[in-house]
Amino acid sequence: MSLRDTLVYCVTAAILLVPSMRVVAQDAPDRLFRVETVDGSVFTGSLVHEDEETIVLLTESLGEITLRRVNIRSMTEIEPSRVRDDGYWFENPQSTRYFFAPNAIGIRSGTGYYQNAWILFNNVNWGVTDYFSIGAGAMPLFLFGVPTPLWILPKVSVPLVAGRVYVGGGAMLGGLVGEDSYSAGLLYGVATVGDRDRNVTVGFAYGYGGGEVSNTPVINVSGMARLSRTMYVVSENYFVSDADDFDGLLSIGLRWARESVAIDFGLFRPLADTDDLIALPWLGVTLPIGGR
Repeated sequence: MSLRDTLVYCVTAAILLVPSMRVVAQDAPDRLFRVETVDGSVFTGSLVHEDEETIVLLTESLGEITLRRVNIRSMTEIEPSRVRDDGYWFENPQSTRYFFAPNAIGIRSGTGYYQNAWILFNNVNWGVTDYFSIGAGAMPLFLFGVPTPLWILPKVSVPLVAGRVYVGGGAMLGGLVGEDSYSAGLLYGVATVGDRDRNVTVGFAYGYGGGEVSNTPVINVSGMARLSRTMYVVSENYFVSDADDFDGLLSIGLRWARESVAIDFGLFRPLADTDDLIALPWLGVTLPIGGR
Protein backbone atom coordinates (compact mmCIF):
# COMPACT_ATOMS: atom_id res chain seq x y z
CA MET A 1 0.00 0.00 0.00
CA SER A 2 1.40 3.41 -0.95
CA LEU A 3 1.90 6.27 1.52
CA ARG A 4 -0.93 8.22 -0.06
CA ASP A 5 -3.37 5.29 0.06
CA THR A 6 -2.49 4.47 3.67
CA LEU A 7 -2.93 8.07 4.82
CA VAL A 8 -6.27 8.35 3.02
CA TYR A 9 -7.38 5.08 4.65
CA CYS A 10 -6.37 6.18 8.16
CA VAL A 11 -7.84 9.68 7.87
CA THR A 12 -11.10 8.11 6.69
CA ALA A 13 -11.05 5.62 9.58
CA ALA A 14 -10.35 8.38 12.07
CA ILE A 15 -13.21 10.49 10.74
CA LEU A 16 -15.50 7.51 11.23
CA LEU A 17 -14.58 7.70 14.92
CA VAL A 18 -16.35 11.06 15.04
CA PRO A 19 -19.86 10.15 13.91
CA SER A 20 -22.38 12.92 13.53
CA MET A 21 -24.55 11.40 16.24
CA ARG A 22 -27.61 13.32 17.25
CA VAL A 23 -28.03 12.79 20.99
CA VAL A 24 -31.32 13.99 22.37
CA ALA A 25 -31.26 15.26 25.93
CA GLN A 26 -33.90 14.11 28.35
CA ASP A 27 -36.43 16.53 29.73
CA ALA A 28 -34.11 18.08 32.30
CA PRO A 29 -34.81 20.51 35.12
CA ASP A 30 -33.98 24.13 34.45
CA ARG A 31 -31.19 24.00 37.02
CA LEU A 32 -29.20 20.80 37.40
CA PHE A 33 -26.12 20.71 39.66
CA ARG A 34 -23.11 18.55 40.38
CA VAL A 35 -22.17 18.77 44.07
CA GLU A 36 -18.96 17.37 45.55
CA THR A 37 -18.65 17.13 49.32
CA VAL A 38 -15.49 17.44 51.38
CA ASP A 39 -15.38 13.66 51.87
CA GLY A 40 -15.30 13.08 48.09
CA SER A 41 -18.94 12.07 47.55
CA VAL A 42 -20.55 13.39 44.35
CA PHE A 43 -24.27 14.04 43.83
CA THR A 44 -26.13 15.28 40.76
CA GLY A 45 -29.69 16.52 40.78
CA SER A 46 -32.04 19.45 40.42
CA LEU A 47 -31.99 22.23 42.96
CA VAL A 48 -35.15 22.12 45.06
CA HIS A 49 -34.26 24.60 47.79
CA GLU A 50 -31.30 26.54 49.12
CA ASP A 51 -30.60 28.89 51.99
CA GLU A 52 -27.52 30.17 53.81
CA GLU A 53 -26.88 26.86 55.58
CA THR A 54 -28.21 24.04 53.35
CA ILE A 55 -29.19 23.02 49.86
CA VAL A 56 -31.75 20.39 48.85
CA LEU A 57 -31.18 18.33 45.68
CA LEU A 58 -33.63 16.02 43.96
CA THR A 59 -31.49 13.10 42.70
CA GLU A 60 -32.57 10.22 40.48
CA SER A 61 -31.33 7.41 42.74
CA LEU A 62 -31.67 8.86 46.26
CA GLY A 63 -34.62 11.20 45.95
CA GLU A 64 -34.38 14.45 47.89
CA ILE A 65 -31.19 14.90 49.90
CA THR A 66 -30.17 17.79 52.14
CA LEU A 67 -26.53 18.91 52.24
CA ARG A 68 -25.00 21.41 54.64
CA ARG A 69 -22.97 24.09 52.89
CA VAL A 70 -20.05 23.61 55.30
CA ASN A 71 -19.71 20.06 53.92
CA ILE A 72 -19.72 21.12 50.25
CA ARG A 73 -16.40 21.41 48.42
CA SER A 74 -17.81 22.51 45.06
CA MET A 75 -21.17 23.08 43.40
CA THR A 76 -21.31 23.36 39.60
CA GLU A 77 -24.30 23.92 37.37
CA ILE A 78 -24.67 21.33 34.60
CA GLU A 79 -25.69 22.09 31.04
CA PRO A 80 -29.00 20.33 30.26
CA SER A 81 -27.42 18.92 27.06
CA ARG A 82 -25.16 16.74 29.25
CA VAL A 83 -28.13 14.77 30.56
CA ARG A 84 -28.49 11.73 28.30
CA ASP A 85 -30.51 8.54 28.29
CA ASP A 86 -27.88 6.81 30.45
CA GLY A 87 -27.50 9.67 32.94
CA TYR A 88 -25.25 12.68 33.41
CA TRP A 89 -22.27 12.78 31.03
CA PHE A 90 -19.48 14.46 32.97
CA GLU A 91 -16.81 16.21 30.91
CA ASN A 92 -14.33 13.79 29.36
CA PRO A 93 -11.50 13.68 31.95
CA GLN A 94 -8.97 12.41 29.36
CA SER A 95 -9.82 14.62 26.39
CA THR A 96 -6.33 15.96 25.60
CA ARG A 97 -4.55 12.73 24.61
CA TYR A 98 -5.04 9.36 22.96
CA PHE A 99 -3.04 6.37 24.24
CA PHE A 100 0.02 8.61 24.53
CA ALA A 101 0.03 11.13 21.68
CA PRO A 102 -1.41 14.56 22.54
CA ASN A 103 -4.03 16.38 20.53
CA ALA A 104 -4.31 20.17 20.22
CA ILE A 105 -6.93 20.57 22.97
CA GLY A 106 -5.47 22.23 26.06
CA ILE A 107 -5.35 20.80 29.57
CA ARG A 108 -7.49 23.10 31.70
CA SER A 109 -5.65 25.42 34.09
CA GLY A 110 -5.17 23.90 37.53
CA THR A 111 -5.81 20.33 36.39
CA GLY A 112 -3.67 17.49 35.12
CA TYR A 113 -3.13 13.77 35.18
CA TYR A 114 -0.71 10.99 36.10
CA GLN A 115 -0.39 8.21 33.53
CA ASN A 116 1.15 4.77 33.93
CA ALA A 117 1.48 2.10 31.24
CA TRP A 118 2.89 -1.36 31.83
CA ILE A 119 4.27 -0.33 35.27
CA LEU A 120 7.51 1.17 33.93
CA PHE A 121 6.12 4.04 31.84
CA ASN A 122 5.28 7.05 34.03
CA ASN A 123 4.04 10.44 32.88
CA VAL A 124 2.62 13.56 34.63
CA ASN A 125 1.06 16.58 32.87
CA TRP A 126 -0.31 19.81 34.38
CA GLY A 127 -2.23 22.74 32.91
CA VAL A 128 -0.39 25.95 33.85
CA THR A 129 -2.98 27.96 31.88
CA ASP A 130 -5.77 26.88 29.52
CA TYR A 131 -3.26 27.34 26.68
CA PHE A 132 0.00 26.00 28.11
CA SER A 133 0.83 22.79 29.96
CA ILE A 134 4.01 21.16 31.18
CA GLY A 135 4.75 17.52 31.85
CA ALA A 136 7.53 15.14 32.79
CA GLY A 137 8.07 11.43 32.60
CA ALA A 138 10.47 8.60 33.27
CA MET A 139 11.03 4.89 32.86
CA PRO A 140 13.04 3.71 35.92
CA LEU A 141 15.25 1.31 34.03
CA PHE A 142 18.08 2.02 36.48
CA LEU A 143 16.43 -0.73 38.53
CA PHE A 144 17.79 -3.12 35.90
CA GLY A 145 21.21 -1.50 35.68
CA VAL A 146 20.68 0.29 32.35
CA PRO A 147 20.34 4.01 31.43
CA THR A 148 17.00 5.61 32.36
CA PRO A 149 14.86 7.58 29.87
CA LEU A 150 13.72 10.96 31.26
CA TRP A 151 11.73 13.65 29.46
CA ILE A 152 9.79 16.91 29.84
CA LEU A 153 6.67 17.76 27.83
CA PRO A 154 5.84 21.44 27.16
CA LYS A 155 2.70 21.98 25.05
CA VAL A 156 0.94 25.06 23.64
CA SER A 157 -2.74 24.88 22.62
CA VAL A 158 -4.66 27.52 20.64
CA PRO A 159 -8.42 27.28 19.93
CA LEU A 160 -9.21 28.65 16.46
CA VAL A 161 -12.94 27.92 16.60
CA ALA A 162 -14.03 27.50 20.21
CA GLY A 163 -14.91 23.89 20.93
CA ARG A 164 -14.37 22.78 17.33
CA VAL A 165 -10.93 23.52 15.84
CA TYR A 166 -7.60 23.68 17.68
CA VAL A 167 -3.92 23.90 16.76
CA GLY A 168 -0.97 23.26 19.01
CA GLY A 169 2.66 22.37 19.29
CA GLY A 170 5.16 21.10 21.76
CA ALA A 171 8.14 18.91 22.40
CA MET A 172 9.41 15.83 24.14
CA LEU A 173 12.79 16.89 25.49
CA GLY A 174 15.04 14.46 27.27
CA GLY A 175 17.17 11.45 26.67
CA LEU A 176 18.93 8.60 28.43
CA VAL A 177 20.51 9.22 31.82
CA GLY A 178 23.13 6.79 33.10
CA GLU A 179 26.64 5.68 32.41
CA ASP A 180 26.27 6.61 28.74
CA SER A 181 24.00 9.66 28.86
CA TYR A 182 22.40 10.63 25.57
CA SER A 183 20.19 13.57 24.57
CA ALA A 184 17.17 12.91 22.32
CA GLY A 185 13.57 13.92 21.76
CA LEU A 186 11.16 15.37 19.23
CA LEU A 187 9.37 18.57 18.21
CA TYR A 188 5.76 18.36 17.01
CA GLY A 189 2.76 20.27 15.70
CA VAL A 190 -0.88 19.13 15.76
CA ALA A 191 -4.32 20.19 14.51
CA THR A 192 -7.54 18.83 16.02
CA VAL A 193 -11.11 18.99 14.72
CA GLY A 194 -13.99 18.10 17.05
CA ASP A 195 -14.86 18.54 20.69
CA ARG A 196 -13.66 16.88 23.91
CA ASP A 197 -15.88 13.84 23.36
CA ARG A 198 -15.28 13.21 19.64
CA ASN A 199 -12.27 14.45 17.71
CA VAL A 200 -9.69 13.71 15.01
CA THR A 201 -6.05 14.88 15.10
CA VAL A 202 -3.39 15.11 12.40
CA GLY A 203 0.14 15.94 13.48
CA PHE A 204 3.79 15.70 12.52
CA ALA A 205 6.99 15.42 14.52
CA TYR A 206 10.72 15.66 13.87
CA GLY A 207 13.01 13.63 16.08
CA TYR A 208 16.48 14.64 17.17
CA GLY A 209 19.40 12.87 18.78
CA GLY A 210 23.12 13.27 19.03
CA GLY A 211 22.88 16.90 17.95
CA GLU A 212 21.08 16.10 14.69
CA VAL A 213 17.44 16.59 13.62
CA SER A 214 15.78 14.03 11.35
CA ASN A 215 14.96 15.00 7.77
CA THR A 216 11.83 12.84 7.66
CA PRO A 217 8.79 13.65 9.83
CA VAL A 218 6.70 11.14 11.69
CA ILE A 219 3.04 11.69 10.76
CA ASN A 220 0.37 11.02 13.37
CA VAL A 221 -3.35 10.46 12.66
CA SER A 222 -5.45 9.77 15.75
CA GLY A 223 -9.04 9.98 16.92
CA MET A 224 -11.45 9.24 19.74
CA ALA A 225 -15.22 8.92 20.04
CA ARG A 226 -17.32 8.71 23.17
CA LEU A 227 -19.69 5.75 23.01
CA SER A 228 -21.40 6.09 26.39
CA ARG A 229 -21.05 7.76 29.77
CA THR A 230 -17.79 5.95 30.53
CA MET A 231 -16.66 4.22 27.31
CA TYR A 232 -14.58 5.56 24.40
CA VAL A 233 -13.01 4.10 21.27
CA VAL A 234 -9.45 5.35 20.64
CA SER A 235 -7.07 5.03 17.70
CA GLU A 236 -3.47 6.30 17.50
CA ASN A 237 -1.43 5.79 14.30
CA TYR A 238 2.08 6.69 13.13
CA PHE A 239 3.64 6.79 9.66
CA VAL A 240 7.21 7.31 8.49
CA SER A 241 8.29 7.50 4.86
CA ASP A 242 11.60 8.01 3.11
CA ALA A 243 12.86 7.50 -0.40
CA ASP A 244 13.35 3.77 0.06
CA ASP A 245 10.70 2.53 2.45
CA PHE A 246 7.39 3.21 4.19
CA ASP A 247 6.66 2.10 7.71
CA GLY A 248 4.32 2.83 10.57
CA LEU A 249 2.23 1.67 13.50
CA LEU A 250 -1.56 1.30 13.69
CA SER A 251 -3.68 0.93 16.83
CA ILE A 252 -7.23 0.57 18.06
CA GLY A 253 -8.60 0.21 21.56
CA LEU A 254 -11.10 1.15 24.24
CA ARG A 255 -10.95 3.54 27.17
CA TRP A 256 -13.08 3.11 30.27
CA ALA A 257 -13.08 6.43 32.08
CA ARG A 258 -14.79 7.70 35.19
CA GLU A 259 -14.12 11.12 36.70
CA SER A 260 -11.55 9.59 39.06
CA VAL A 261 -9.73 7.04 36.88
CA ALA A 262 -9.30 5.87 33.28
CA ILE A 263 -8.11 2.50 31.97
CA ASP A 264 -6.92 2.03 28.37
CA PHE A 265 -6.89 -1.29 26.52
CA GLY A 266 -5.34 -1.27 23.04
CA LEU A 267 -3.62 -3.28 20.32
CA PHE A 268 -0.74 -1.88 18.21
CA ARG A 269 0.16 -3.41 14.87
CA PRO A 270 3.33 -2.53 12.89
CA LEU A 271 2.82 -1.88 9.17
CA ALA A 272 6.04 -3.74 8.41
CA ASP A 273 5.76 -7.41 7.57
CA THR A 274 5.84 -9.44 10.79
CA ASP A 275 5.31 -13.13 10.26
CA ASP A 276 4.65 -14.13 13.86
CA LEU A 277 3.47 -10.88 15.46
CA ILE A 278 -0.26 -10.17 15.34
CA ALA A 279 -0.35 -7.14 17.63
CA LEU A 280 1.30 -5.59 20.67
CA PRO A 281 -0.98 -4.99 23.67
CA TRP A 282 -1.29 -1.66 25.48
CA LEU A 283 -2.56 -1.37 29.05
CA GLY A 284 -2.55 1.97 30.80
CA VAL A 285 -4.07 3.63 33.87
CA THR A 286 -4.56 7.39 34.25
CA LEU A 287 -5.51 9.35 37.38
CA PRO A 288 -6.79 12.93 37.05
CA ILE A 289 -5.15 15.53 39.29
CA GLY A 290 -6.69 18.77 40.49
CA GLY A 291 -10.19 20.19 40.29
CA ARG A 292 -12.91 18.59 38.22
